[in-house]
Amino acid sequence: MQVGAVAGRRNASPLRSAAEFLIANPRLETRLSYRKQKEAALSNSEFSHVFIAEFFPLSLTRRRTATESPIAVEPVRLQSGSRAVAAPETVCDNDPLTEVPLTGNEVRKTFLKFFEERGHRVVRSSSLVPTNDPTLLFTNAGMNQFKDVFLGLEQRDYNKATTCQKCVRAGGKHNDLENVGFTNRHHTFFEMLGNFSFGDYFKEQAIKYAWELVTSPEWFNIPLEKLYFTVFGGAEIAARKKLGTDKDAAALWVKVGAPKDRVITVPGLKENFWAMGDVGPCGPCSEIFYDMGPAASDQRHTDCKFGCDCGRYVEIWNLVFMQFNRDSNGSLNPLPKPSVDTGAGLERVTAVLQGKISNFDTDLFRPLIYAACEIVGVMHPESMISSDSPFRSSLRVIADHSRSATFLIADGVIPSNERRGYVLRKIIRRALHHAALLGAPPGFMSKMSEVVRKEMGAVYPEIEEAATRISRVLDEEEKRFKRTVRTGVARLERLVANEVLAAYSRSPKSDQDSQVVSFVESSLKEGDKELTRTATQAVMEMAKSLQATGNPVSLRGEDAFPLYDTYGLPRDFIEDTLRDARVSVDWTGFDKAMEEQRTRARASWKGTHKDAANPVYSKLAQTFKTE
Repeated sequence: MQVGAVAGRRNASPLRSAAEFLIANPRLETRLSYRKQKEAALSNSEFSHVFIAEFFPLSLTRRRTATESPIAVEPVRLQSGSRAVAAPETVCDNDPLTEVPLTGNEVRKTFLKFFEERGHRVVRSSSLVPTNDPTLLFTNAGMNQFKDVFLGLEQRDYNKATTCQKCVRAGGKHNDLENVGFTNRHHTFFEMLGNFSFGDYFKEQAIKYAWELVTSPEWFNIPLEKLYFTVFGGAEIAARKKLGTDKDAAALWVKVGAPKDRVITVPGLKENFWAMGDVGPCGPCSEIFYDMGPAASDQRHTDCKFGCDCGRYVEIWNLVFMQFNRDSNGSLNPLPKPSVDTGAGLERVTAVLQGKISNFDTDLFRPLIYAACEIVGVMHPESMISSDSPFRSSLRVIADHSRSATFLIADGVIPSNERRGYVLRKIIRRALHHAALLGAPPGFMSKMSEVVRKEMGAVYPEIEEAATRISRVLDEEEKRFKRTVRTGVARLERLVANEVLAAYSRSPKSDQDSQVVSFVESSLKEGDKELTRTATQAVMEMAKSLQATGNPVSLRGEDAFPLYDTYGLPRDFIEDTLRDARVSVDWTGFDKAMEEQRTRARASWKGTHKDAANPVYSKLAQTFKTE
């Protein structure tokens, strides 16, 4: 079979395509191995040009069918006379000439401009390291910097504010780390747009503002038929103490123009009620949702209704009405000056306005993804970010984590084995793991940080000011990580390959499949070094094929634990690698092996046991485990 013949087989299985490709390119392995050993930049170009173009030809040659839309969600278009901060160019997208959708930077500017024109003070984002709240690991919401203002402990020379707050959710209670890269909207670093009233206006004005900004043709101009509005539906706040439905908010939405059938009451405290803590300010919420359409459903629903948690209906703005003060008995007492705290994720709003299902497809992330492809030498980046590419999640992880690492270091966080430093280390190492899957060259994260600074430095000058320190910290952490995991990675890859081969031996195989099996088996005979990239990819395709036929591969916990204990691989690193390889792990067995190791360590320790001076430190040690 000639090279490229696979492209004509639209129904060829990934595994058989792999077999045909390997047969057609007998010298590929030698070339890639040689380049990998020499660490030459050209190895990535070769890999992209030869392997990607052949192994994933459908992503390059597939044509849209007559029934498919060119985009899953139409971008929101700005009308003539719009006051949104839009670019002046026009484009033709199979429609009459219209203004281009807002860029992410323009969405940020437009939001702040809207509220500034209505008497709000534009307040600069606070640091990601909270200065007035020791209970927080990172700043994770726009209201964090105003906490003392809401509590009445601080007075400012304004009573209305608007911000675009940089936030991180990657540790503690609010932790999105493990989901990043594998969903459309999870991020470790994100920007929260918000408007705040400190005793000035309340529900009526807050709802009017939100309605005008979201629906007015002069602003975001989001179609009403795409929107839903939820309000608090009542719940038991404390024992035998119930708070009823927020009828005021529901009536106000209808008053500004929302259809009654799109104003939904949601009972319970989980979704539409906010509290600063067990005691203190609290109140009902009202949320605005956008219908992304059936194409956004993770479960491929075609006609689900609002409330379905399949990914089709996305929250874009949350309005919190700080109406009560909850005391130690659970009683709710009206605040003398009710306040407002709202939050709208910039990434989600931008996705809506640009007609994208995934935040990663917006211009907030695409420059980072394309830069990552360029750094690793990919000649066909579109093939890497297509829905059927196994590398898409890695590129998303890298884009997200590059942003969070850059901003955290700029705000003074340094990689370490405790608290904030430990979370930063996890973020950097997770990004480096996924970069390694792409064959990234040395200094990859510091190069990505340069792109982050180029894209966001004008809005956040602190990352430009800390450029030298950011690059130095990232390069040092990359070197440390490579020393730590080189041996462990080789061991992990071989464990996975052996488990996949064992499972595959129990399944029926074609001649082409047998060729791939033989190829992987021969790779395992080459000592204890890491598997080549082609062999690793073949193992992943085999595991994927087994999973699709109902025969998923699982790694025993007692086999996985030495990777953590002896070879120094972080647990989340192991988990990410196995997820990418479509292999599960027996974490119960893993935890059992860990407890047995701790028992042995305690038994062999001859010293005197000393408790920590403060019990809090013991809890932190349990929460933020070190490797």
